[in-house]
Amino acid sequence: MDLQLQFLGGTGTVTGSKYLLKVAGKRLLIDCGLFQGWKLMRLRNWAPLPIEPAGIDAVILTHAHLDHSGYLPLLVREGFKGPVYCTSGTRDLCGILLPDSGHLLEEEAGYANHRHSSKHDPALPLYTEADAVHCLPQLHACAFGSEIELAPGLTLRFHPAGHIVGAAMVEIGIGGRRILFSGDLGRPADLVMKPPAHITQADWLLVESTYGNRQHEAEDPHARLGQIIRRTVAHAGVVLIPTFAVGRAQSLLYLIHQLQSSGEIPPVPVYLNSPMAVDATEIFVRHLGEHRLSPAQCEAMCRTAKIIHSAEESIWLNEQRGPMIILAASGMATGGRILHHLKTFAPDPRNAIVFTGFQAGGTRGAAIVGGTDSVRIFGEDVPIRASVESLQNFSAHADAGEILSWLQGFRSAPQQTFVIHGEPDASDALRRRIATELHWSVCVPDYLQRVELAP
Repeated sequence: MDLQLQFLGGTGTVTGSKYLLKVAGKRLLIDCGLFQGWKLMRLRNWAPLPIEPAGIDAVILTHAHLDHSGYLPLLVREGFKGPVYCTSGTRDLCGILLPDSGHLLEEEAGYANHRHSSKHDPALPLYTEADAVHCLPQLHACAFGSEIELAPGLTLRFHPAGHIVGAAMVEIGIGGRRILFSGDLGRPADLVMKPPAHITQADWLLVESTYGNRQHEAEDPHARLGQIIRRTVAHAGVVLIPTFAVGRAQSLLYLIHQLQSSGEIPPVPVYLNSPMAVDATEIFVRHLGEHRLSPAQCEAMCRTAKIIHSAEESIWLNEQRGPMIILAASGMATGGRILHHLKTFAPDPRNAIVFTGFQAGGTRGAAIVGGTDSVRIFGEDVPIRASVESLQNFSAHADAGEILSWLQGFRSAPQQTFVIHGEPDASDALRRRIATELHWSVCVPDYLQRVELAP
């Protein structure tokens, strides 16, 4: 049986995850993500795929984050008409994330046209909110662990990956052989999510490497965040937290709730400038079996912050002064309302900017964490005088040691392991550890590389 794998994204970068599997006359696209970060990467979103969207038989999503699902509206608009298989949690979250992504793309294009800050006239969105809504009926929810027959001798099964609600490892069964896509692996002791499932066998494995070259800090993030908030509040400053609306926002709200309830931080106003994050929090209640929180804890999470719904309310928030805490999307400061807050609050040394996740190369978040003096926002150079903090222990990704521990659960080595979804140094560091510590056959594939998987 011919079996070919092509890497259309998620190689040399932590974004744009797309893996084309050709098997049994079928073309399956595992993940359908947006490229983010460096301009060279973002331009790939505008380039045609090396396969016609209409020629893809099915899409399979590991989870709902935009670097894994955000290209789907464009794929459908360009002619893909097949089913999109995912877990029910992923379907629910995509119903929030994808329309919001289209709305933000339209909003940013409109703002660029108003300010004449784009080289394109007019600036156009990659896709619209209507495009995103149009693709949603193609999502088919599947239960964890159930086997779905895609064709005779070709099956699909989802395994819990931790990370966020709905996140899954994707197992494709091919005539008794198995290829496993790890998706984004969660952490064994995450504050909110349960650990990833133990997998004992796969013939071919694609494993993520976001933190393939580092360990998460041993410092307690609870204590560190409390310290930052107390220090900033003492100077009447604003704690600005760029955050991913799904997963990270919920963990942070729960932790801020704990800090306020225990009296470790003063009862200052907390604002969540992402209505989408509220909807995502409600989805947590519908998927209680996937995370560690009780319904009461989910409710407490929802009550922690005042929700900023409209653009007018967001403008009002920029006119307020501290002390206060603002959480706003996006987590790598690539777009959304966080940009307006950065423009307002980053120049003031009384304030603090707190990053709580991985910052992909080329993003404003990576530049700020790296110590830049200014970042360009809406055509203007904005000085960074606020204190900058990076709390990696909040990451929902397994670190290098946790990935190795998960891999050690395999009873036998895969025939071939592909290290994906990482910056080049992270992927190569994990490759070396897998080769030297586990003695597996392992490689880091190149962008657009094709690999024949021999039986």
